[in-house]
Amino acid sequence: MADVSAPTLILFIASLVIAAGVSGVLINTVTDISGALDDRGADVSNNIRTDVEILSAPEPNVYDSANGTLTLYVKNTGTRSLPATGQTFDVIVDARYRTNVTVTIADGESAWGPHGVVKVVVGDLDLDTGDHRATFVVDGDEETFRFNT
Repeated sequence: MADVSAPTLILFIASLVIAAGVSGVLINTVTDISGALDDRGADVSNNIRTDVEILSAPEPNVYDSANGTLTLYVKNTGTRSLPATGQTFDVIVDARYRTNVTVTIADGESAWGPHGVVKVVVGDLDLDTGDHRATFVVDGDEETFRFNT
């Protein structure tokens, strides 16, 4: 009887050690997944609260060929304030990324809060006569503006 108890006890202890190791790995994995989901949830929340709309009409006067500038008015229709700087916007005009972007608050406020309007001027443009497209990306929200010159 003693010769059956010792191997059984050794197998029982070994199975406890293995179970403890596996549970430690599972707890660590679940913690990592939970942290990743929390981070993703915060990003999605920011994207949901961020929304902008281009107010300008697609008329030929939005592009000034003499100065090579495109001037548009953009409204913050989201629920959070956004920084009103050229670094806030990613601007693509006719499939080319543009870095000469100037942003000023157009409605006299000190910050670009919800329902606020900014004036966005994209410089260094040399557009031919015809149809063009400008895409603005602000914190994940993308708006496209089509216009003629």
